[in-house]
Amino acid sequence: MKISFVGAGSIAEAMIAGLIEKNIVNPKNICITNRNNKQKMTELEQKYGIYTTYDTNELVHDADMIIFAVKPKDAGEALDKISPYIRENSFFVSVMAGISIEFITDKLKTNCAIARTMPNTSASVGKSATAITFNPFVSNEQKELALSIFSSIGITEEVAEHQMDAITALSGSGPAYFYYVVEAMERAAAQFGLEKDTANQLIIQTLLGAAEMLSVSGKKASELRHEVTSPGGTTEAGISVLHQAEMQEAFIACINAAYEQSKQLGIMYESKIT
Repeated sequence: MKISFVGAGSIAEAMIAGLIEKNIVNPKNICITNRNNKQKMTELEQKYGIYTTYDTNELVHDADMIIFAVKPKDAGEALDKISPYIRENSFFVSVMAGISIEFITDKLKTNCAIARTMPNTSASVGKSATAITFNPFVSNEQKELALSIFSSIGITEEVAEHQMDAITALSGSGPAYFYYVVEAMERAAAQFGLEKDTANQLIIQTLLGAAEMLSVSGKKASELRHEVTSPGGTTEAGISVLHQAEMQEAFIACINAAYEQSKQLGIMYESKIT
């Protein structure tokens, strides 16, 4: 099985790391290209043992899956470049935020199989939350291949394409929201004079434990929170400050802003480069 990547940014590297770590694809069967950053290509080649090329025909030839992982602003240029090399049986997978299957089809100038996905960078440790949608030209075999590839680096949910912008905001950008909370907890720990490594380990384990409780307990987040929040206790004191600061509303506004930006990226770059 050969998988080719167009784009060598963080999400592409996260996927490559996850696929190799899980022994899903032999590194020698992973090919990658980018626009012109040869240093990045060399780094990836040396780090993962994959092969790199600026020969588009070599990139596409015999590829079971071509994963497009460029920035939305570069989508038009990249699609135009690869279009002459796409065959009717090519399977094209996009991880580009905001870019629609319709636009990709128009740029490729052929009705080939296309999947639009939104994984996140936790793919590098096999913990991505990936949404995926397919166009009508994806065969059952191609669909199974895509689902197996993305399920190997986390969980995968098939959705309707109109839901992709919301999912981009929720789980695509989601890891950054939690990292932001961890940064705040680290700052609080430093103010208390706690040793950095000790605080870091406690914070990480707390997050892992909370996630596991949500995963296996069958209880809602609100139930678990109430169980921890004793009247007059320390947790209640902390939660009350978050309520006063309207933190839930702030997080909802955060996700809404990411959702609107995902929609705008598609509108902006698709109209600009049509």
